[in-house]
Amino acid sequence: MSELYPLKFEPLLKEKIWGGNALVNHYNKKADPGKKYGESWEISAVGDNLSVVSNGFLAGNNIEELIEVYMGDITGDAVFDKFGNEFPLLIKLIEAQQDLSIQVHPGNELALKRHKAYGKTEMWYILESGKDSKIYSGFREAVSRDTYLKATEEGSIAELLNYDISTPGDVFFTPAGRIHAIGEGILLVEIQQTSDITYRIFDWNRKGDDKNPRELHNDLAVDAIDFKAVGSNKTFKTPVLNKTENLVKCGFFVTNIIRFDEFIRKDYNLIDSFIIYICTEGEFLIRWDGNSEPVTKGETVLLPAMIKDVVLEPSSEATLLEIFIPEILDQHNIN
Repeated sequence: MSELYPLKFEPLLKEKIWGGNALVNHYNKKADPGKKYGESWEISAVGDNLSVVSNGFLAGNNIEELIEVYMGDITGDAVFDKFGNEFPLLIKLIEAQQDLSIQVHPGNELALKRHKAYGKTEMWYILESGKDSKIYSGFREAVSRDTYLKATEEGSIAELLNYDISTPGDVFFTPAGRIHAIGEGILLVEIQQTSDITYRIFDWNRKGDDKNPRELHNDLAVDAIDFKAVGSNKTFKTPVLNKTENLVKCGFFVTNIIRFDEFIRKDYNLIDSFIIYICTEGEFLIRWDGNSEPVTKGETVLLPAMIKDVVLEPSSEATLLEIFIPEILDQHNIN
């Protein structure tokens, strides 16, 4: 069996009514610059949106086919034992030129019961933001179910929500059950469980391409919402040059940030997981076993779990997000 290598995938670009052209112009996604793209799915194992390898001898194979053949060599033995051929994370770049809908995602227990799927805990790392761009997340204060239902009927749900003005480098961690929305003028990285289950609560009275109001899912959403999820969940950590800094650690993923202008040696022998790199600034080389793979701004790379020792070499200065699965827990019981 041929040796594995750092894998790149063809981005899956999604046209959205609220999208723009920064994914093409600022993050090197090859697509029609005249169309409005809201999302670029960088690594996906969702249904009919399976990522396909774009580099090396495995080009043309999708992510499920890779895991079926290479199993734990790709994902890590513990990850493979838990998830099988399903890759457990979905990585996206999202550009919002209009406010996205107010929404919520179910946790594992509810998603399993209703959809035979995983729930959706996620995090956002802000890449670009307008001067007054907002992230809506959680309620301003705890609300009752009746108060919430009245607000949805009146179309005033936004008045109950907490919001923060966002700036590049901000981090928002959103557990399943926390009500939220991305505001206009924001471009971000989204790291989430492999799930495409979204309950839309309010869409600012916007109409879809068919000129009809977009579908809402309030009957489903009300049982998914954590009414005690209140206040700001915004954090910010200034990266220390040439150090690995943690941004988020939860039962589903760990996300670190690395800003570096010299060689960084990474030893993953104690991590039984794949590693994902997302280059947010600059460019760098991944060096391993006498080989190298270039990574440029906007690219996402999957480092197979069997590759345990790499050197990251910046061209001048680069910044990346480093993501992996922590020690495997009983994730059906994590909400």
